[in-house]
Amino acid sequence: MKFHSTQFGTQEVDPESILTFPNGMPGFEGSTRYKLFHIEENTEQPVVVHWLQSIDEPDVAFALVDPALFGLNYEFVLTDEEEQLLKMESVEDIAVLLMAYKPEPDAVSKASINANINGPIVLNMRARLGLQKILVGLEADITLKSKKPAA
Repeated sequence: MKFHSTQFGTQEVDPESILTFPNGMPGFEGSTRYKLFHIEENTEQPVVVHWLQSIDEPDVAFALVDPALFGLNYEFVLTDEEEQLLKMESVEDIAVLLMAYKPEPDAVSKASINANINGPIVLNMRARLGLQKILVGLEADITLKSKKPAA
């Protein structure tokens, strides 16, 4: 199957590789079909950026990164409805990624890349289903790890 993306041009995609977000994502409820692309940057510490490109809307693409890139370890519980939506049979089938973005030049953050830690993307890679989990209050146990060696 071919589709056109504003960011990636015309792409040939195996229909079996398409991820479905049955409810879309907040603000993008009409986009339910996505393709996950991978780009590895050539740096001393290679960072893998995943691009979640909408098949339904050529202008919609999200940069996704592994939470470990930010030193985050997520532990949260999916509701029964979320487990059913993802057709979750095993936790080993699940991948958790964060939406990444570059802060505005006048932003307070000095980081070159930020991530939405309150709205991780949860993917069932076996069933090819996904959702954005909105974390509210104390639903998440997030562990921050320092990248600096201990003195």
